[in-house]
Amino acid sequence: MTIDVGSPSVASVRLTDLTECGGCAAKLGADVLEEALAGLFAGAGRPPAELVAGLDPPDDAAAYLVSPDLVVLGTLDFFPPLVDDPRTYGEIAAANALSDIFAMGGRVLFALSIAALPEDLPRDAFAAILDGAAAKVREAGGTLAGGHTIRDPEPKYGLAVVGVAHPDRLLRKGGARPGDVLLLTKRLGTGLLVSGRRGGRTSDADLGAGVAQMSVLNRAAAEAFVAHGVRAATDVTGFGLLGHGLEMARASRSSFAFDASSLPALDGALALARAGVETGGAAHNRRFVAASLTIALDLPPELVTLAHDPQTSGGLLGAIAPDRLGALEAELDARAVPHWRVGRVEADPAAAGAVSLT
Repeated sequence: MTIDVGSPSVASVRLTDLTECGGCAAKLGADVLEEALAGLFAGAGRPPAELVAGLDPPDDAAAYLVSPDLVVLGTLDFFPPLVDDPRTYGEIAAANALSDIFAMGGRVLFALSIAALPEDLPRDAFAAILDGAAAKVREAGGTLAGGHTIRDPEPKYGLAVVGVAHPDRLLRKGGARPGDVLLLTKRLGTGLLVSGRRGGRTSDADLGAGVAQMSVLNRAAAEAFVAHGVRAATDVTGFGLLGHGLEMARASRSSFAFDASSLPALDGALALARAGVETGGAAHNRRFVAASLTIALDLPPELVTLAHDPQTSGGLLGAIAPDRLGALEAELDARAVPHWRVGRVEADPAAAGAVSLT
């Protein structure tokens, strides 16, 4: 790819030409990460009691108790571009990073940019990335307050985000209980659409719908969850629905049973799956859940692919008590937040965490 350095212009760069993969599909696989973190704190002593959420067990953001009614939340997320327009890339990267604060039931205070960019990237392209990210941080109720940049031939951008929450109203991966209904607030298939686009198989309309969804904040969904007493949630990103569902099931010592026919798919995603499209990240996701996953024998393979598909800036997956479900769904409707019942929480006799797709 050639960049005109003499007259830098957003129009002169195609960001996806500079990457091998983009979005959350670029994450290290959950299987690799699990192995790397195993035994990390062995012999190092337990973390302080004030660290109410961290790596053991893992959650969406770190949560540190600073007073009886306040926890500080911290998270970090970045990835290579999955779209060519710089401002849109900044918006999606920011929405994805901010989501971990919302997945914990928190409120955003401020964010810091993390940028690794080619030296010859047009200056207005970098400015557009920052502008898109700053707009999303403002929409989230916070401020883009600084950051750090390094040189890298493959562009990467994201945010470190600081937020706050009340310790009694945190959303945690480990709060699901048998009998809860599993609710999802965004459609699946962003990885399939982006991967299909690289091969020229995703239409402009389908990709546009996927991009629009990735740019939507999970703020309204999280506020509704907290208002109606939901305690268990996560956001569905690079590990796919089954991978993040398994994380919740393990933390809750329960089993998550997903109804494959109820999984909402973005337009074009299932057709791509039927045609054999799949991201590299999906292979890691399959390995991560394999030992804990039961799949119905007669299930169409494209639905299995969809459930493993890495999502970028995906929706919230919540476990909701049946007696709270109606009121929550009514509020989600009032806030124009889409939502689908996608399964249920069941008791796990082994208390080791499991997922099924039937």
